[in-house]
Amino acid sequence: MAQSTIWWLLAGVAVIVELVSGTFYLLMLAIGLAAAAVASHLGASDTVQITVAALVAAGAVLGWRAYKMSVPSSPTANANPDVNLDIGATVQIDAWNPDGTASVKYRGANWTVSPEENQPMVTGAHRVVGVLGSRLIVRKIT
Repeated sequence: MAQSTIWWLLAGVAVIVELVSGTFYLLMLAIGLAAAAVASHLGASDTVQITVAALVAAGAVLGWRAYKMSVPSSPTANANPDVNLDIGATVQIDAWNPDGTASVKYRGANWTVSPEENQPMVTGAHRVVGVLGSRLIVRKIT
C-alpha cells in the first residue's frame, strides 16, 4: 500500500472520529494528515511528510484558536435576542420599590423589573437587556 494512501486513510479516520465525537480540532489534524498525503504524492521523504503533517495541523489549530479568540462570544440565553424576543423591548417605569424592583405592565401582564447591575434606579423609559425567570432586567435609555 502506498504511503499516500495511508495518510489519506488516517485523514479519513480523523474526520469520522470528529463526526462521532464533535471535537472540531480533529478536523485540523485531518488537514495536517491530508497535507502529508500531498507531500507523499510529491515524493517527499518520511521525515518531511511527518514534519508537514505536524506543522500544518499545528498551524491550523493555532489559526482556528486565534480566529475564535477574535470573534466575540454570543450572549447567554437570558440576554440573547435570538432566544428571547423580549430583549430589546421598551418599558416605562413610573416608580421604583424600596427593594430595588419595579412593576410594569408589559404584554398585557404585570412584570417585575430590576435594573441592570451598576445602573441607577431612575424613572422613565428603559430597554429590556435580560430576562431572569419572570423578571425583566432593564437599562435606562439615554
